[in-house]
Amino acid sequence: MTTITLEDLKSDQVRLAEKIAAFERARPRVITVAAASISLAEGETYAGLILNDDGTPAHHLVLLPGETEANWAAAKTWAAKAGGELPTRREQSLLFANAKDGFQARYYWSSEAHENGSDAWMQGFDYGYQGWDGVGYEGCARAVRRVSA
Repeated sequence: MTTITLEDLKSDQVRLAEKIAAFERARPRVITVAAASISLAEGETYAGLILNDDGTPAHHLVLLPGETEANWAAAKTWAAKAGGELPTRREQSLLFANAKDGFQARYYWSSEAHENGSDAWMQGFDYGYQGWDGVGYEGCARAVRRVSA
């Protein structure tokens, strides 16, 4: 007859915990994205789905028609009058990936101020570079609207 010790049980428990952890890591994650019907007005372009940091759907992004060239404050005002807002940096990356043809090969203002307090972020639609410039710079701007996911 084999004697079972507490150390044997603890060792078995550690091995079982390791097997459970390996099994959970190997299990595929399933993300469910609900179908959406998004009405587009004349000239609007659907750009795609923006995700939250945890990978869940945040909102759909629609590029509005028209553009302007203005400093950052005037660009934000123009976007609001166009019925939208300037895109965030994350949204600009999506626009570069999915709607690049709707932009000139120039820099476009984002809605985000730079950490230094005197500049704002921009997206280049030639090579996809994101950088910043002084808020007085006359840059291009496009407006977007967001549709709940």
